[in-house]
Amino acid sequence: MARFKLLIEYAGTRYSGWQIQNNARTVQGEIERAVREVTGERAFELYGSGRTDAGVHALGQVAHLDVRTSLPPGTLVGRINDLLPADIHVLGASKVAHRFHARHDAVSRTYVYQVARRRTAFAKPFVWWVKDDLRVGAMREAARAFTGRQDFRGFTDDDPDDKSTLVEVATVEVIEDADALLLVVNGSHFLWKMVRRMTGVLVEVGRGGLEPDDVKRLLVSPSGLPAQLTAPASGLFLARVVYPGDPPSTLPLPPGPRGNGVRPPV
Repeated sequence: MARFKLLIEYAGTRYSGWQIQNNARTVQGEIERAVREVTGERAFELYGSGRTDAGVHALGQVAHLDVRTSLPPGTLVGRINDLLPADIHVLGASKVAHRFHARHDAVSRTYVYQVARRRTAFAKPFVWWVKDDLRVGAMREAARAFTGRQDFRGFTDDDPDDKSTLVEVATVEVIEDADALLLVVNGSHFLWKMVRRMTGVLVEVGRGGLEPDDVKRLLVSPSGLPAQLTAPASGLFLARVVYPGDPPSTLPLPPGPRGNGVRPPV
């Protein structure tokens, strides 16, 4: 039995998220189907670094795959990709020690949310088009309130009685790139719908419906407002998952209505 580390990209529009489900089409389910066909194995483990919700995309999802095969990583990836739908692609694979775990060993995750500030003919599945003029300076000021180790129970549907809602958020960047606004969020891990609700609140600040100081209040005194402001799944991308010893790398950017080549910090 060999363990492989897979790097995967996918457009999540047609899928009910990453995690395999009964009676629903998922990214994990499509990859498992391809692995079964390529290797002939029925008992194997495919485990992702984290779940992405229905409609959410990935530029750099990581998973580990335990499977019996004599195929080298490059050949295995090529044959799996031949059987995958066009909106899922395994970028690469490497053999790793059996102690490597895609979820538990990750030290940070970076999500990118893409807001379009104009109507786009080509990028609609990958953006949230906000027609209003946005106060980018106010959004940047508000974003600082999310950093640090805080309780995000007001920004998730996860039950705090079942799992901790404390999350360490390292950075939240609001980057203007031509007709796109990129919200780049880096942290230890993220809760269900957390980034989409952070985005919705920041956009509401941009619109003028909230002030930057209101963000801290929403963290300290949870209310139903972040849930009401939840941003659509279409603009959210899992961009990168980092593990101990990983070399620095450029953050991949989603397809969209950008034009000036601005790259978020690594």
